[in-house]
Amino acid sequence: MKTLVIAKSRLAELAGPHRAAFAVAVAGDTVAAALACPSVARVVVVTGDEIAAETLGRIGALVVDDPQAGLNAALRHGAAHAVRLDARCPVAALQADLPALRASELERVLSAAGEAEESFLPDAAEIGTTFYGVRRGVPFRPRFGGSSRERHLAGGAKELVLDGVASVRRDVDTPADLADAVALGLGPRTRGVVARMRPVAGVTLIDVQATVRSFDPATRSGSVFLDDGTEIPFDAPAFDAGPLRLLRSGQRVNIAMEGDKIVYVTLSTFPLPD
Repeated sequence: MKTLVIAKSRLAELAGPHRAAFAVAVAGDTVAAALACPSVARVVVVTGDEIAAETLGRIGALVVDDPQAGLNAALRHGAAHAVRLDARCPVAALQADLPALRASELERVLSAAGEAEESFLPDAAEIGTTFYGVRRGVPFRPRFGGSSRERHLAGGAKELVLDGVASVRRDVDTPADLADAVALGLGPRTRGVVARMRPVAGVTLIDVQATVRSFDPATRSGSVFLDDGTEIPFDAPAFDAGPLRLLRSGQRVNIAMEGDKIVYVTLSTFPLPD
């Protein structure tokens, strides 16, 4: 994972002051989903960022320092650390920006990877790579960055062609990528940060679920908890914009946001307006 100063630069306009929090949240959801995968023994994160290291370490990752020699050197460094911990295991590299990652889909990828000495999974655009793995004892030679699909193919790695693994292929570099990830279903950490980000260029990122903390029928205002624990208030216009007459503490709701402000509240079983 890059240092937060330079992470997700192409999302700077969309994320605004939340860019660093977004990068950490995405990596956190990626790590948590990977750790939930039955075939994953451990997750090693390579980063030179202290904030990211502390946060991802709390989730359960083993953190090693980035040698600052480029992405593939960092991945080789992490793989070598993993082999030192247990030389009996195969090793794989996974991009840190998979905010919709599902453990079940990663399990499918790992199962397929186990049938080849060296394999990779292309990203959703079929230009880059989100996953690269080798069997035990096979040299670890990742070729990430840019048109890495071609380089992995040229290097002899087997391309994994699988259905039902969209979350493992959906890395996020641009607002359009993030919109696709939203459609797949973001992890809870990323979802909480995205709720505070302003939509740009017609990309709507406001469909967020929350839990009612409080509601005052007299003022028709209250507050909700996002899934990351963030509390956000809503006023009477936001409540009146929806179809509801009453809310109670603990109810699950869908909220629409513009920037940091809730503009629409409805029950989680009701759709948001187009």
